Order: sequence, then C-alpha cells, then structure tokens
Amino acid sequence: MGVTDASSRDTRFAALGRVVAAPVAAAMAELVEHGSDGELSRINVLDFASRCGLPDERVIDGFVHASKLGLFDLSWSLLCPGCGGVLDARTSVRDVADNYHCALCCAAYRPTLDEMVEVSFTVNPSVRRIAAHDPDSLDPVEYFRLLYWSQGLILPEGDDWRQFIDEVALELEPIPPREKLVVALNLPAELVIVFDPITHGASFLDVKGEPVRERRDLGIVFDSSGSAPDKLEVAPGPVRLTLRNATDRRILPGVFVAADRFHHMFQRKRRFFTAKHLLTNQTFRDLYRTDTLAVDQRLAIASLTVLFTDLKGSTELYERVGDLLAYDLVRAHFKVLGEVVRDQGGAVVKTIGDAIMATFPTPERGVAAALSMRDAMQRLNRERGSDDLLVKIGMHVGPCLAVMLNERLDYFGQTVNIASRVQGLATEPQILATEPIVAAAAVQELVARQHLAVVARRASLRGIRDEMTVFDIR
Repeated sequence: MGVTDASSRDTRFAALGRVVAAPVAAAMAELVEHGSDGELSRINVLDFASRCGLPDERVIDGFVHASKLGLFDLSWSLLCPGCGGVLDARTSVRDVADNYHCALCCAAYRPTLDEMVEVSFTVNPSVRRIAAHDPDSLDPVEYFRLLYWSQGLILPEGDDWRQFIDEVALELEPIPPREKLVVALNLPAELVIVFDPITHGASFLDVKGEPVRERRDLGIVFDSSGSAPDKLEVAPGPVRLTLRNATDRRILPGVFVAADRFHHMFQRKRRFFTAKHLLTNQTFRDLYRTDTLAVDQRLAIASLTVLFTDLKGSTELYERVGDLLAYDLVRAHFKVLGEVVRDQGGAVVKTIGDAIMATFPTPERGVAAALSMRDAMQRLNRERGSDDLLVKIGMHVGPCLAVMLNERLDYFGQTVNIASRVQGLATEPQILATEPIVAAAAVQELVARQHLAVVARRASLRGIRDEMTVFDIR
C-alpha cells in the first residue's frame, strides 16, 4: 500500500460507517486495504456490488458518501458506444461536452447520459496511492486496460490480457514528448490500425493486394488534434514505420491488426454504472445538490422513467381537519413517499404542491415504487384510522433532457409532460402507466409475480395530439 495519512483515512472511514450500511462500509474498507491497484482504479460499483453480494443502491450510496468524504474520486467518462473506449474523462459532469468523435471507430456522437457517460470511482491518493494516479508511469498494456477501455467491457485479466495484446498488436511502445519511434514490421493482409489513446489519433492501413518483398517507409505524426494521414492503402509485406510524437507528453501508439480476435474484444459486455443511474440516486442529489450540470448545459437521456403522484382530495382535507393537521399529514406523506423512492433506487426531483415528481433508472423500479407507495399509504391510513391520504400515480418512460432549473437538477421534454398528464387522468387512488412502461420485460415479470391485473384504455392527454393507451395496474 502506498504512503498515506493513516489517521485521516481512519477518521473518514469512521465517518463513512456512520452514514452507510455496515456491510457496505466494511467491504469498501477491505477493498482499500487489500485490493490490487487495478481493483482500486475506475471502480464499476455495480460489478463491485455483485461480487460482494450487496444491494446495488446501498453500494452506490456508499461510494457517493465516500467521494464526498474524500475517500474516492468520482469520474465521468464519455464512452464510444462502438468500441467502448474512453473519449474523455472529467471530474465533473459540468465539463462533459455535447459532441465527440471516436477516431478508432471513425464516428461522431452526441452523448447520452445513459449510454455514453460512465461513472466510476478511484481511490483518493491521500487514502492509498496506486499506479493509475500517475498515468504517464503506467506500462502501455496496463494503460489500455485500466484507463482507456470502459468498465462495461469484459477484458481478459492478468497474463491473459498481455497474451491478448501480444496477439493483436504488432507494436505497442511509449514515445516520449517530441520524440519518434522507428519500427520494422511485416504487414499482414488485414486492416491495420495505428492508434494512440492519449491524443485519440488513429491512422488506418488497408493492407491488401499482392505481397511485396521490398521495404517501404511510412510515417505517422501524432499531435494534439490526432494523427495524419487518416487512411493509406498498402500491399502486404515489410515496412519501416516512423511514429512521431508532436505533443508535450508521452503517447502510447499501438499498431493493431483489426481481425476477428480484435473485434471480438468489444462484444463481451457487462453492466456499468451510468450518469443517468447516478443522477437518479437520492443520495447523490442530496449531497451534490448544486454541483451537477452547468446553468446552460443540456444533456440527453435516451430513456428515463418519470413518475408523478398527487393526493386525492387534498383541498377538502385542509378544510376538514384544518391547516395545521393537514400540513402535518402532507409532510408525513412526503416522508413516506421519499423513503419508498430511495429504497427503489430513484430520486425525488421536486415537490409540486401536494405532489412529487420522481425519476427511476428503469421502468420496473418505477412500478415497484408505485406499488410500494400504495401499500405505504394504506399502512399510514390504518395507523391513523382514516382514509385521508389517498395517492394517485402516473408514469411514463422515454427520452428527455437533463437541465438545471432554479438551482436544481431537473428534467425537460415530452416524456415528463406525458407522465404528468397520465397522472392527471387518475380520478381515484390508482396507478396509471403508459404502454412503454408495461411492455418492459421486467415489468411484465413483476406483474406476473405479484398476480396484478393490468387494464388498458384509450385516453386523450391534454396538450398531446394523439390518443394513447393507458394501463391501470391493480
């Protein structure tokens, strides 16, 4: 373990233990104490939770608290959805730009928070120093594995990873600033990619035709804007390749044979922790209330589950029991609903009068929350011996924009409008959902498991041109 301030570390872990579940705090302390350098760099919290047998949301809460305490550093990495490479890594989502280009895939992208922005955690240097804290000292093979590829890719481990690189790379060597590397290669009749993960520069050698015996000279320059030329057609056979580093930092160009073995690496994937998932976590919203998007920033989410609630007859409630008691009842209802949202891995975006708007990463989380809300209100009413707190719920899933509104992370778009209008259709305590919600496979499994009835009807929504099918989940 690297040299750290043990006293400060222990104090922060003690603070962590007071705010997160004991098994989560213990697992995180064990990781810091005994984990390898690789295990402490860009941690995929969903994979960590699975390996430890702990609930996802409790582990997410643990790492969010730990990042606020300075035990771990939170990173937002923009991914190429094609190859899984990290196109950019930032310490704040505020710094995520609205378009990117992947040189390796020759494709441009507008990022979405649920498909292209990965959130990971790396141990803070004051807690334990690891090799990834000094990227320029990393062996090129380890740099690609630890810092370039997404945590969503299932890569070979240890010696298997080095063996894989040996199979797909004709050359992989660091080049110091303003220096060059000259290598002699025998090009096979395959597509060969010369790629550097530092500058994100790539050149493509389309190697085809009759093999030649004479050696050719090829040169590629890597600068801050990438490399040139972009594509060359050459015959198989010997070449002398000169790679020039025109930047002020070390680069790590690799000469890769883009055959089946190379492409297969991008096919094996696992769950990774996305920006959307983090932004729908209540602990993150509570601890990083204003430290999220910039005021003029707009980031797309491809699919977000949005849920609205409202109290039935709240006006009559105030008239019947008086303002003071009604206010206390409404606050109790907000507290219960907030606890349900948190337990189901969602977050309360805002309250609107006697209603709440909440978001969830998946439709089944939203439906499970709605069912739990209904049960929780029934328990609260039984405890009071009345039926004053009756909740109407509506939800929809679809694309939207994440924005900052009134110094708070909020969501904007037709998905939000539809969810609100669906809730407005409810005339009694019920759960109404749109077709994309109930069509989700996990929702259908939940409905079948709990023996629920789902009743469909066509409805016109205010401000929405076409009629929609709305489902009453009973």
